[in-house]
Amino acid sequence: MTNNLKHKKFLVTSALPYANGPLHIGHLAGAYISADIYVRYLRLKGADVVYVCGSDENGAAITIRAKKEGLTPRDIVDKYHFLIKETFEKLGVSFDVYHRTSDPLHHKTAQDFFLTLVEKGGEFDVKSSEQYYDEAFDQFLADRYIKGTCPKCSYEEAYGDQCENCGSDLSPTELINPISTLSGNTPVLRETTHWYFRLDKHTEWLKDWVKDGQLRGKQHHNPAKWKKHVVGQILSWLDGDLRPRSITRDLDWGIPVPLEEGKGKVLYVWFDAPIGYISATKAWAEENGKNWEDYWKGDDTNLVHFIGKDNIVFHCIIFPAMLKAHGDFAEPKFALPVNVPANQFLNLQGNKLSTSRNFAVWAHEYLEDFKDLPNKEDALRYALIRNMPELKDSDFTWEGFQELHDSELVAKLGNFVNRVVNLTHKYYDGESPQFDGGNLKARSATEIVAYEAIIDLLKEKINTVGSFIENFDFRSAVREVIDIASVGNEILQHNEPWKVFKTDPEAVKPVIGASLQVAGVLSIVLQPFLPFTAAALRNILNLEPLENEQWDDLEDPASLVPGGHKINPPEYLFKTINDRKDKSRLELVEKEIAKLSSILEEKAKEEVKGTPVKPEATFEDFTKLDIRTGTILSAEKVEKADKLLKLLVDIGIEKRTVVSGIAKHHAPEAIIGQKVLLLANLAPRKIRGVFSEGMILMAEDADGKLAFVSPPEDFGDGFQVS
Repeated sequence: MTNNLKHKKFLVTSALPYANGPLHIGHLAGAYISADIYVRYLRLKGADVVYVCGSDENGAAITIRAKKEGLTPRDIVDKYHFLIKETFEKLGVSFDVYHRTSDPLHHKTAQDFFLTLVEKGGEFDVKSSEQYYDEAFDQFLADRYIKGTCPKCSYEEAYGDQCENCGSDLSPTELINPISTLSGNTPVLRETTHWYFRLDKHTEWLKDWVKDGQLRGKQHHNPAKWKKHVVGQILSWLDGDLRPRSITRDLDWGIPVPLEEGKGKVLYVWFDAPIGYISATKAWAEENGKNWEDYWKGDDTNLVHFIGKDNIVFHCIIFPAMLKAHGDFAEPKFALPVNVPANQFLNLQGNKLSTSRNFAVWAHEYLEDFKDLPNKEDALRYALIRNMPELKDSDFTWEGFQELHDSELVAKLGNFVNRVVNLTHKYYDGESPQFDGGNLKARSATEIVAYEAIIDLLKEKINTVGSFIENFDFRSAVREVIDIASVGNEILQHNEPWKVFKTDPEAVKPVIGASLQVAGVLSIVLQPFLPFTAAALRNILNLEPLENEQWDDLEDPASLVPGGHKINPPEYLFKTINDRKDKSRLELVEKEIAKLSSILEEKAKEEVKGTPVKPEATFEDFTKLDIRTGTILSAEKVEKADKLLKLLVDIGIEKRTVVSGIAKHHAPEAIIGQKVLLLANLAPRKIRGVFSEGMILMAEDADGKLAFVSPPEDFGDGFQVS
């Protein structure tokens, strides 16, 4: 086993959590537990690693939350910054620095970055344009505070910057029927001036970098090591048309644009937030007497971003382009990521997490509600690792949490440790036995192996755990760790030292000795995943707390708990949730299930009632709509669009081509001849290359099923609805 990571330099980041609410388990499974595993492992391997993060405290969402709660933006970010920071600390997420983007150091770093790009020339376009303005709230609208129908896939809940259904990059003015999410009103267009980053200039080198791993004419990273869904999403963007992207906003909270002509404007939160990784590194370096540039510039830095899949475009296209554009200006280039192992989404009880409906497991509430569950922190970490959405969306259930806890943490890991420690105290007064080799049973009741074969098996498993971690496969890694505990259980179970000791006490020594070495291995390999458990186990084994480079101790698993070493009395690492004698822990889980079920039931009731009535419209507004009866003459699927059908509709006076997002509800051949109502004077739009000349009226039920709103069969085509 060679240590190819020793003394390598790593800069690891986790996405900056937005400081307008607490952390939930989806956040933890998306970008933080995985990064913490990786960083803890790198430290144990002796790598030179810095793990940075911090609160993202700028942007329109902060000001909106402040208005709704009658507070100042500073009140909001202070409240949630400290709550988030404390939650991370309690769950053992081991940042080297947890900074915040409201800090003066970050403001200066972001402003200097912006000014460097301005001074270069050619990196920004400064132009005036009409942007949406909410008259009720008296402010321009950030992209995420405008919703409407996507012009490319007809998804009706698309945001002003991106459609989460088809992944298309959008601008607010492209949305069909835009609505302000602040007031629910239709926003108006007003002229304003902004700085646009020339993202379009970076397309070609980004393609080479992502597809081939090439940068500056040499290999930068191995594309085969990147997750397929990450590369796929990047290339889908790069194969489209990258456009200049506005990086300033009309807001009064955030980082002011440091130019006279930029008064009243701030840097866009998605421009300044990734720069927060740099300012956090600066803050860490100042406090620790280091040079921050050592971790951001130079060929020997390995930059790794841990994020959720919704942030891929910012970390794999926009931020790398920013870094490269900045670095070309009379100083060394910034490091670009060697990997971005983005996770997908974690669902809850079979449904999507919803912070607006409070359908979530809030981490700080879990820690309080489960305060009487022994080792509650690692119990949650383990459940999230085992359900980590590494390659596809996954589902957290409380039933699954309880099952994993009782059947794996208690029955396999905790049970093994408790048994071997008890037996050591029973037979050897708590002292590891001295012996010279010997034979014992390993993974079956019939297989007899030498003591050394057990040590070789442990070495193999240690290597496998490390390989999985280095390839960002944390679910497989933690399963392998639990299998090491199973090896220990099988040694005890098959050799039955409680029976053999009566007749052959010498034969028991290698059995207990091997089991103690398994426990010693676990006290190290558990640390990246379950740090509190590892610390407790090392205390039981009377071993020193872990330090950097201690993965090297695993080179010789036979010496982790040497003969004659005195261990401490046993302690329970975990206690069964579904305990027949004590139902209190099971009741905690049942309460959580009931709470989430009640939220879903309330949601179902609301959906049955229907969505709220939209803002008041005048009779004159209604008369502007030209709704006509029609008949579908032909229907076919739109290429590369699962939800879209291309329809030819006869509305009496003419035939219209209409693109409609109903393909998952109605087969093309089944709707030919269908009577429909068509909004005939909707502005035409090109959707997936097809010119659409209207909109079919549909009704949607509580389950999302779409049905035609149609006139009687004997109505002709072209009649107007009034």
